[in-house]
Amino acid sequence: MKALILAAGLGTRLGSLTRNIPKPMLPVGGRPLLEHIVELLRSHGITEIALNLHYKPDAILNHFGSGEAWGVRLRYSYEAELLGSAGTALRHLAWFYPDPFLVYYGDVYSDANLSDLMQRHLFSGAAATIAVYQASDPTRYGTVQFDKNGRVLSFVEKPPADRVLSDWANSGIYVLNPEVLHFVTGIPSDFEYDVFPRLLDAGQMIHAYPLTGTLIDIGTPENYQVVQQLFSAQTTSSQSARLDIAPAPA
Repeated sequence: MKALILAAGLGTRLGSLTRNIPKPMLPVGGRPLLEHIVELLRSHGITEIALNLHYKPDAILNHFGSGEAWGVRLRYSYEAELLGSAGTALRHLAWFYPDPFLVYYGDVYSDANLSDLMQRHLFSGAAATIAVYQASDPTRYGTVQFDKNGRVLSFVEKPPADRVLSDWANSGIYVLNPEVLHFVTGIPSDFEYDVFPRLLDAGQMIHAYPLTGTLIDIGTPENYQVVQQLFSAQTTSSQSARLDIAPAPA
């Protein structure tokens, strides 16, 4: 399975943090977030990866090049103007996805089991699978309501409190069949506001896949601090473990 990493966003919510660097290149645990994403994909057997670029694209191009150093093959699609999460990127790269493919938002840190996600999608018979997680404040995210079999019943992006039907939120990780590209109509076009609602209106099956493990959208200063604290805690724990097993002084 191939993948598309959406890496074109401006990162305006992060203020000065993204003044000189695109959001996916912000350091997480001492390395760009995008390195963590590429390595996660590769660890689940995904080595053919496309990225859409817009804001400060050279920072990504110069760092990753062909992707060979990370054991993957990278392709790039430059967007002269931002046209939505499902706009230019999918249209320009439609030829690259003759089979089901994974979409991963470039501001998401996760250790999700992508292999299981992809297998569940293939077995479900769905046109699209949305990886979801339980959010403490669903009004900040796209909410996904689904039945006991995982079939999505509704998708509402950032609903007001009186329209919240579920606390399961869109993670920004999807598996899509190629026919979903036919529902990318109009420019700009977003998965959340356009493509997923159109799929549901057309009677197409969308499956929800509840994630386990860690998932942090670094798109706000608060969340970026959370992921930094996560790595700081891991480093401290690792150092403590090494101290615990170190030989006693003579």
